Amino acid sequence: MLTVEADVAGLVAPVVVACSGGADSLGLLVIAVEADLDPVAVHVDHGTRLGGDDEAALVAKSADVLGARSHCIRVNVEQGPNFEERARDARYAALEDSRAELGCTAILVAHTADDQAETVLLNLLRGAATSGLAGMPARRGFVARPALRMRRAELRELVIERGLVPFEDPSNEDRSFRRNWIRHEVLPMLSAGVERDVAALLSRQATVLRSESDLLDELAQVLLDEAGVSTPSARVLANAHPALAGRAIRLWLGKPPPSLADVERVLAVARGECRATEISRGHRVSRKDGLLRHQVT
Repeated sequence: MLTVEADVAGLVAPVVVACSGGADSLGLLVIAVEADLDPVAVHVDHGTRLGGDDEAALVAKSADVLGARSHCIRVNVEQGPNFEERARDARYAALEDSRAELGCTAILVAHTADDQAETVLLNLLRGAATSGLAGMPARRGFVARPALRMRRAELRELVIERGLVPFEDPSNEDRSFRRNWIRHEVLPMLSAGVERDVAALLSRQATVLRSESDLLDELAQVLLDEAGVSTPSARVLANAHPALAGRAIRLWLGKPPPSLADVERVLAVARGECRATEISRGHRVSRKDGLLRHQVT
């Protein structure tokens, strides 16, 4: 019998388990059932490919076999720019709606140590700062990742041991998607080159950086509170350490996270090097009466 090393400490029943029908999410459902978390397997159908009803039926059947409840919800995501990002946002919004509707305490998602390693490399290729290299947090708000220390193969083994048959998504083999390219080519090549498991190494590194990043965010929030949350003092930010001031600006601007170049432009406004600046996605930051103001143009 496989030894499970999922982090379920602090989780309280009932919970939502985001369940696509793949091996990872079914494995997480098994863990939640056996941890007495009274899970509800929630399948979100994006309506973007044939077979969505079959996946929902597989989730419902698997949940029934395990003695868990299931729920299916459909979202509409229009094709176009940033489709994957918009689909992810719609999925998490649907999961949160389901959590509230079902009276659950948390949303469990089946990201593993392998997913963490892929995320770190993706963020590295985008030129991410420390927060990006810290990967995904184990918990944030209502979202928890109990399998973040487990390997993808372990979850699959858990599913097979319980006699479940997962859905195999053919798009996971499409290497035109950068994550799949990293999964199937980059990580194996790196592991072979250094003769060690690079995925495990990156996952552990992310854990260390996440702890440091969270501490910096706490300190940055103190600085932002001192400067003023809605219209922060330019002087307070300009006099702070640039690394901490940059973090405070990221917290102030919110999502989507601003780029390093955007943060540098806002710091230039705070230092009085210019009166205003345009940043990405049609946002504008200006300085007036010693305060920074953020507008969407």
